Amino acid sequence: MAVEAAKWRWALEVLGFATTTVAGAGPVGAVVEGLAIGATEPPDTRALTDALAGADLVVVENVCSLPLNQAAWDTVARVLAGRPALLHHHDLPWQRAQFLDHPPPPDDPRWRHVTINELSRRQLAGHGIAARCLYNAFAVPERGDGPGAPLPRRSATGEALRTALGVGPGDRLVLQPTRALPRKNVGAGMAAAADLGATFWLLGPAEDGYGPQLERLVAAAPCPVVRGLPGGWAQAPVDDAYAACDVVALPSTWEGFGNPSVESATHLRPLVIGPYPVAAELAAFGFRWFGLDGTGLLDAWLREPDAALLDRNRAVARAHFALEDLPDRLAACLPEL
Repeated sequence: MAVEAAKWRWALEVLGFATTTVAGAGPVGAVVEGLAIGATEPPDTRALTDALAGADLVVVENVCSLPLNQAAWDTVARVLAGRPALLHHHDLPWQRAQFLDHPPPPDDPRWRHVTINELSRRQLAGHGIAARCLYNAFAVPERGDGPGAPLPRRSATGEALRTALGVGPGDRLVLQPTRALPRKNVGAGMAAAADLGATFWLLGPAEDGYGPQLERLVAAAPCPVVRGLPGGWAQAPVDDAYAACDVVALPSTWEGFGNPSVESATHLRPLVIGPYPVAAELAAFGFRWFGLDGTGLLDAWLREPDAALLDRNRAVARAHFALEDLPDRLAACLPEL
């Protein structure tokens, strides 16, 4: 979510806004205690009002979307009443089992709601809240040798990272660039790697108490498993991980968007993907992916790679999810100031 917020800040600056960030912690423009997810005390209304005093527009990143901090939800809604604000919804309460009966996000005539998928936009409409869908955006580089050329050689950084992970030049590496949670379906990612005769690489940590379950999955894994970044690579960007892998796995049962679905395209990697609802929405743009039940087809593709599939996916990403188009798309969502 922080990555998407940074992209929005860039787009707003392109549109002529000066931006600052207000949060509960971190290297930000203003810290208001009580805004963080794990805060034990509610935000101070006066402190939040003062922090936002000079803003023409306030962008609310998920604070009033998923009730992980109900006191912050309530305070932000109260402080922003009657002010131009854009509520960016990455998640909605009923999309998490523990919040099924929670009420919908707050609304105000001066606010605009933006979702990251059409499914959430329709669900908000069912609660009487009008919203617009603005998909996540990505940098989509051109292929230097042009579409239709043979697949480019792996970068030196990618090769070095594979070596550090203990993956040989002729071995296959399946990357799941996510955290470990029940909905991330890590076991299915391991099974897909096993079907492909590959090493499975889980990039992110276990969260929300999932550690013991992850340990059991790793112990019983049907393939070699590596976790996180190797020593000396602690600051490596996710781009390096994509450069190192042969296949990207996103076996999730639920994602609000699922950035690896598009990032696999921008990095010219095939994707094996789970049947989460928004995946079908994204696939309708024309992506060609492999399902969890299609690892045989993916194995055949890896034996005789066809660059046309990857070029098509990158073209779809450029046409519909390009970062360079975000300012214009965001401008269409802004409330009147």
